[in-house]
Amino acid sequence: MSYQRNRPKMAQDYLASIPVDRRLYRHDIQGSIAHVKMLAGQKIIAAKDARAIIAGLNSIRDEIERGKFQFKPELEDIHMSIEARLFEKIGDAAGKLHTARSRNDQIALDMRLFLKEEIPQTIDRIKALQSSLVKLAEANSELIIPGYTHLQQAQPVLLAHHLLAYFEMLERDRERFGDCLKRTDVLPLGSGAVAGVPYPVDRQFLAQELDFSKLSQNSIDATSDRDFVVEYQAAAALTMMHLSRLAEELVLWSSAEFGFIEIGEAFTTGSSIMPQKKNPDVAELARGKTGRIYGNLFSLLTTLKALPLAYNRDMQEDKEGLFDTLDTLNSTLEVFAEMLRTIKLDSRRIQEAMKDYILATDLADYLVNKGMPFREAHGTVAKLSRYALSKQKGFHELKLSEYRKFSPLFDRKVYAITVESSVSARDVAGGTAPRQVKAALKKAKRILRGVYPE
Repeated sequence: MSYQRNRPKMAQDYLASIPVDRRLYRHDIQGSIAHVKMLAGQKIIAAKDARAIIAGLNSIRDEIERGKFQFKPELEDIHMSIEARLFEKIGDAAGKLHTARSRNDQIALDMRLFLKEEIPQTIDRIKALQSSLVKLAEANSELIIPGYTHLQQAQPVLLAHHLLAYFEMLERDRERFGDCLKRTDVLPLGSGAVAGVPYPVDRQFLAQELDFSKLSQNSIDATSDRDFVVEYQAAAALTMMHLSRLAEELVLWSSAEFGFIEIGEAFTTGSSIMPQKKNPDVAELARGKTGRIYGNLFSLLTTLKALPLAYNRDMQEDKEGLFDTLDTLNSTLEVFAEMLRTIKLDSRRIQEAMKDYILATDLADYLVNKGMPFREAHGTVAKLSRYALSKQKGFHELKLSEYRKFSPLFDRKVYAITVESSVSARDVAGGTAPRQVKAALKKAKRILRGVYPE
């Protein structure tokens, strides 16, 4: 074959992408079979040659899947490796396979076929994690926890409301991957190296055969476009960021200082020298892996940022980071979905942890409802809070006479303010009131069933 050259081994090894792109063998063969069917259908090659090529390609796929195929670094990539073996199997007819095709539109096709297959699987894993969140929320639907801002207790919220915040994040992630799939679903084959091909190819046939909904509209763009790879990695980076935030809370909540949850032993690790330890290693590792996903995204953006049109060999570096990102994201989604099913909550510890001062905003609202401007009410309750702290008392321990030192608007109804009343008062769309959270859980389950509310 003309593309084989005598090169020193160091150059062969440096140029070879086969250790990475061998993962695309099914997609490369799938694209080649569709291509050769089209060539025969358009009478660009003889039908008998097409049959021989297709039989040879199916045989090669079987060899690879049985572990009988020998990948040779000197053949550089998955395209050359398969074509070289095809020559060995069927002879000169193999040379007709590459008619009206370049490795440039061939690899663009392989990458799109690969991601078209993988994106729905990523979406399914996100959905499985969402399902675990909903189940944990439903099982603890009445549990009130401290809500935090700046990692300081702020206002009481339902645990279910807190968990559904992550459901919302993951729903946006699902939508982003769905959008990425739309832009991945574009057929580049027929673009040739850069300018198109001088043969009467049937690109519509190829799109139908390979299940693409659209054809690329510019041959230069089609061979140089890796936006869809960047987009997958960007969506993955956002998803991992959300998982890392969840991981951080699991780490905090499982600590002795919080003691809100216990994570199942299968997802924790003991210390090598401290027998009392139960380290949340899975959650911690997810935080660490998030940085690598960010690095893969930034690496690809850096590779692409100064490339002239169209294809350049730099673009060979688009696969390793993508594969690493995809594998890391999918495994993290899977392990988190399982880990959440093992979590046990300590409601007594959570209730003990909630400080009385978490109701300060409710006290301010109480004064507002009696006619005091909010800013004045805010200042009044701030003074009341400092007073209570100085006396080492909670709000519920203050006498009415002490309340009335700060405002005559306080009466005995102030003692009706509790974490339960605080939660119930937030009865607005998107709020933490039980009625709203019950509706949100119902909506979340409808979304998971594929019944999207208006």
